[in-house]
Amino acid sequence: MTSPRLLLVYPATHQLGWVKRFQLPSLALIQIAAVTPPEWEVVLADEVHEDIPFDERFDLVGITAMTHQAKRAYEIADRFRAIGVPVVLGGIHPSVLPEEAAEHADAVVVGEGEPVWPGVLSDLQAGRLKPLYRADIPTGDRLVIPRGRRDIFAGKSYLTTQTLQASRGCPYNCSFCITGQFFGRNFRYRDPDDVLAELRTFTGRLTVLLDDNILGDPERAKPILKGMAGMGLKWGGQANLRFAEDPEAVKLLADSGCIGIFVGLESISGDFANHPKTGGRHSQAELIKRIRDTGVVVEASMIFGFDDHDEGVFERTVRFLEDCKPSLPTFHILTPYPGTAQFAQFEREGRLLHRDWSRYDHSQVVFSPKLMTAERLYQGWQEARWEAYRWQKIGERVMQGPGKVVNMLYNILRRGGIDRPDSITGWTR
Repeated sequence: MTSPRLLLVYPATHQLGWVKRFQLPSLALIQIAAVTPPEWEVVLADEVHEDIPFDERFDLVGITAMTHQAKRAYEIADRFRAIGVPVVLGGIHPSVLPEEAAEHADAVVVGEGEPVWPGVLSDLQAGRLKPLYRADIPTGDRLVIPRGRRDIFAGKSYLTTQTLQASRGCPYNCSFCITGQFFGRNFRYRDPDDVLAELRTFTGRLTVLLDDNILGDPERAKPILKGMAGMGLKWGGQANLRFAEDPEAVKLLADSGCIGIFVGLESISGDFANHPKTGGRHSQAELIKRIRDTGVVVEASMIFGFDDHDEGVFERTVRFLEDCKPSLPTFHILTPYPGTAQFAQFEREGRLLHRDWSRYDHSQVVFSPKLMTAERLYQGWQEARWEAYRWQKIGERVMQGPGKVVNMLYNILRRGGIDRPDSITGWTR
């Protein structure tokens, strides 16, 4: 008797060319592989790197999808179902729009997949697959997840396959974010010994922690950072800026081998100008300097398109970041993802331009801004990126502190793909 075969699919929305070598693999799929019973043969098809094996035999296909991947995920699902292979859809987009996803799947998983996946497979083999599997919204402060099955990455090239999560959940409830709705309103952390044991299985140096906020609760993160010191790892992750209010947390971050940390400042005005996640007693410039002075690269992320943003916000934001002096800036266009408060507001106000999910990707305007046109929002985003990544500006950032080589590499990578706008309007210098 042959083993049942499971195909796990990560859909691609466009061809990436050489950039694909700087991509990270899907953590969600290796977590699903980890809770799949050993009698199943698990195959990964990451469409960023390879074609989908439609002509092979599979007993089940599982597809994960973020919103910008939904259209392609549905195309893949429809093609497998047309030849009689059952399909399960999961991930953020199917979780927020399960009825839409159900039109393209035999079953939809809502929420975290690990708790319900063994039941999905058991029901399939018993001939009683249900159309919907809904994981409970997590509570408490403890995260228990298996180590991902990295063996399914064999033969594929990524920036690194050494990725993991030490925590999930978020209490901040930002209007544009879906995290707390499915991962819980509390910061949930794995046992530090469990995290460190997994890190010790890594054979390379470059590691990425894929937590939404690894330092959301600095006191619970500190044992992990202390244990990482001396492992020889070079790692990156993301956090809120507020953790830098604690000098001990900043020192532990640097001592742990962190080479870069992504922080979301979001906006220079409105609710996020004084948001709890971006600081408290000290200014954002002071907190950024505190981290940067250790040699850790600080990537500061800003979003354009909030309702209080007028046509001057682009230059004001760029100049603000020049004063704050992060190692490098990142700019995004506000994207109202389904399931978020932002989406509900724009839908209620009739401001959504369309539901072409493939364009919900932070680099296209999918709604009508309040104080400018959609065209001006897009142009201003282009202008800000071009201004911030002129070679002169990169040089100024790189020379401002330690870690110059890593800082330069980060900036060059971020500069790639930034096209000169047709015009730059209203800039004073």
